[in-house]
Amino acid sequence: MVKSASCLSPAVMLNPSVRTYRITCALEVLLDKKQLSSVQADVKRWVVSGSRDATLRVWNIESGECLHVLVGHLAAVRCVQYDGRLVVSGAYDYMVKVWNAEREECLHTLQGHTNRVYSLQFDGLHVVSGSLDTSIRVWEVETGACRHTLMGHQSLTSGMELRNNILVSGNADSTVKVWDIVTGQCLQTLSGPNKHQSAVTCLQFNSRFVITSSDDGTVKLWDVQTGEFIRNLVALDSGGSGGVVWRIRANETKLVCAVGSRNGTEETKLLVLDFDVESK
Repeated sequence: MVKSASCLSPAVMLNPSVRTYRITCALEVLLDKKQLSSVQADVKRWVVSGSRDATLRVWNIESGECLHVLVGHLAAVRCVQYDGRLVVSGAYDYMVKVWNAEREECLHTLQGHTNRVYSLQFDGLHVVSGSLDTSIRVWEVETGACRHTLMGHQSLTSGMELRNNILVSGNADSTVKVWDIVTGQCLQTLSGPNKHQSAVTCLQFNSRFVITSSDDGTVKLWDVQTGEFIRNLVALDSGGSGGVVWRIRANETKLVCAVGSRNGTEETKLLVLDFDVESK
């Protein structure tokens, strides 16, 4: 079942380049009686959901019908990736699995992590998994072999993005690292006096820049080639006292931030900013 969604008009802001949307709606899809922990979609056909009951389910987007149930994990499924052909799942049983969803077949079980798997990236050739054991592992999809174990973070890898064999990872230790997954080399660590003061919540990058958000209420812009801090894009007044930027998404002209808090110090809302990386 899908419930309709609507949003309020932009609130009036003193800064005309920033629009604020109050989040007063929800798009609710009732997929399963079990609590969902992750969802990945191929917008043309399927949604794949991972659940705390240790299963994955494949759903038809148009009809809402459950087409396949993937069984094999021994604990809650935390993260899912789906490329329209293969499903990759990471779970609290320390394992990563690669599935042929249509045949309901597990092709590979990727073992090596010594704690819960929290994040995944999948480009069709490589699986990259981040774990509470502080490591990031790079796996070959075809063979299931572990190609590299990337060490350097001090805590849980909270988010990753993979593009053209370059991986950017954000961590609960407040650092961001840029890796070459072919060589296993750490190319840059985004740190220094302007680094985030608490856990990184989300990130995005292209060939020139990395954008990161954090529990500290800031969004930062970095040079991906040099690792240099460029500037803060967002700095919440409530940052440091509970305000959090949970998620970010950017293109060449806009930056969207999902903002809130754990203690009520910041209203839950979306910030939409006119975005120009060249401006100061």
